[in-house]
Amino acid sequence: MDMYREFLKRLKLLISRNKDIIKITLSNIFTMRIIGNKTHGDLAEVAIVEFVNQYMYDYKAEHIGKEKFRDKKFEEDVKVVNEIAKRYFLISIKAYGHGPLQLSTDKQFRMFPFLKERMGEEGSIVGNEKIREILESEPFRSLEHLNILPLIYDEKRKVCNIMVFDIEKAKRDAYKIKYVDSNQDKKRKYPVFTFYNEKDEYICEVRYGGKDANALQRGFWTHTKRAEQYFESLTGGWIDYSDNEVLVKLFRYALISSEEGHQKAVENLLCDIKRLKRM
Repeated sequence: MDMYREFLKRLKLLISRNKDIIKITLSNIFTMRIIGNKTHGDLAEVAIVEFVNQYMYDYKAEHIGKEKFRDKKFEEDVKVVNEIAKRYFLISIKAYGHGPLQLSTDKQFRMFPFLKERMGEEGSIVGNEKIREILESEPFRSLEHLNILPLIYDEKRKVCNIMVFDIEKAKRDAYKIKYVDSNQDKKRKYPVFTFYNEKDEYICEVRYGGKDANALQRGFWTHTKRAEQYFESLTGGWIDYSDNEVLVKLFRYALISSEEGHQKAVENLLCDIKRLKRM
């Protein structure tokens, strides 16, 4: 089995037996939205790394970050080592609201031009064999190792989920690709190629991504609401989460206290982690 898939299997098993620790972890991650709307995304990477180190005994994780590998060709920010096999793989942690989800930034802008070239004058591509050939072509090669771990939250309902996109199921089911631009959809500034199954149900999309487009207007995307059947939930469905006001207070005091105070706090937190492990 692929090392990443084995990791997901082990993580899902751990969560099924220890719902409290993942609920605590996700609640703390999404609490960071109180501090700033984008704060939770970066801290999610730090939190999941420590979750792996503390609770997944056969794995060690490291936050390699954006700065350390500024010129890297890959998009992932977390390195996970399988301690048994002595091999590592990379993961990208995504903390998104329930809705649009970016799976690849397509930095080299290859997917959209390739689809446009293949589309021709018909305005759509029909047939699973044709589409599978496209998804397995060189411009889409990054999808072969889609090590994306999405932490999804619904802030209104106060529920969250760890949802992994099943690219293989998407390949098996993809039956039609439609091209949509501002002429067909007035709300759309840039064109998009949308993938559907044989029942005309949404699967995923490739966004424009030209030089004048920002990161949210390019790449390979899906939608956790519209394409829910193409996701596997590692948490066994939606779980409740709550904001941790004490954690916000902890950050507030930590930022104006000394390293000596931080060390004492770390010692207390490690005692609490040991307590959670015993539970």
